Amino acid sequence: MVPRESLAEDCILYVGNSMDMLTEEDAKKYQEEGYLVLQGFLDPEECDVLRERMSEIVERMDVPEHCRTQFSTNQEEQLKNQGSTDYFITSGDKVRFFFEKGVFDKKGDFTVARECSLNKIGHALHANEPLYKNVTHSQKVQNVAKKLGLMCPVILQSMYIFKQPGIGGEVTPHQDATFLYTEPLGKVMGLWIALEDVTLQNGCLWFIPGSHKNGITRRMVRTPKGSFPLIDFVGREQNYDDKLFIPAPVKKGGLVLIHGEVVHRSAQNLSDHSRHVYTFHLMESQDTQWSPENWLQPTQDLPFPPLYT
Repeated sequence: MVPRESLAEDCILYVGNSMDMLTEEDAKKYQEEGYLVLQGFLDPEECDVLRERMSEIVERMDVPEHCRTQFSTNQEEQLKNQGSTDYFITSGDKVRFFFEKGVFDKKGDFTVARECSLNKIGHALHANEPLYKNVTHSQKVQNVAKKLGLMCPVILQSMYIFKQPGIGGEVTPHQDATFLYTEPLGKVMGLWIALEDVTLQNGCLWFIPGSHKNGITRRMVRTPKGSFPLIDFVGREQNYDDKLFIPAPVKKGGLVLIHGEVVHRSAQNLSDHSRHVYTFHLMESQDTQWSPENWLQPTQDLPFPPLYT
């Protein structure tokens, strides 16, 4: 458990109410293109409080030797390490640390400052960290979900993504439904909040508009108990024409809505500016079946919590 004795932890992060944040035109654009950028979703000060709390978490993290997991955005490469895969697939109700490649030496010691070592932290900040829980369940988020017609949305997972300056890894073209599969499809949505300016230089998202209407061709699934690897891929990712991708830069505090089937990617961060993001996924649970083969499964300690409170 991450210690919580901090000034930031005593703060109440207020995320205001705005029914006009998402207009009918915005909702239509999201349905047509599969993604939507909403500037000014959080105030800069709200972003700063979230970043301050994350700095405290990173400063105090105590990661066991066997958990010093280098997170690879090449999923097939990640599957080769059984220890790291187990650490990953059992993180759904915890706060765990996933590192960039090359940040540990052969002895397991950091080769860079610890605050510059992380790829992401996940996957239950929304349950274990009050400030992030407050943002996730905020009235603003609830209003967005209601405007998009979600009746019984639940929270699947949450992540803090660092995209470290100079070493923040490329994320290759993918669809979130590959990893968060439902029947029927079209029931998962990502909410991606920029805690710093996100630019072409530091690794903004790129989308293929309308690609959420073509289904998926690949799934990541749990293998039968006792098998290795613990998870595997079924099917193959399509090859995408690079000319179809449209960049989606966003200012600090902006929100990007991501349909579960829209194809998106981000480049390596070769700039000297980080790209901190808080992101989480919702699922419309009404008339929806969550696949028992997904890597992420609800637990007794943390069933998927309802968004609406």
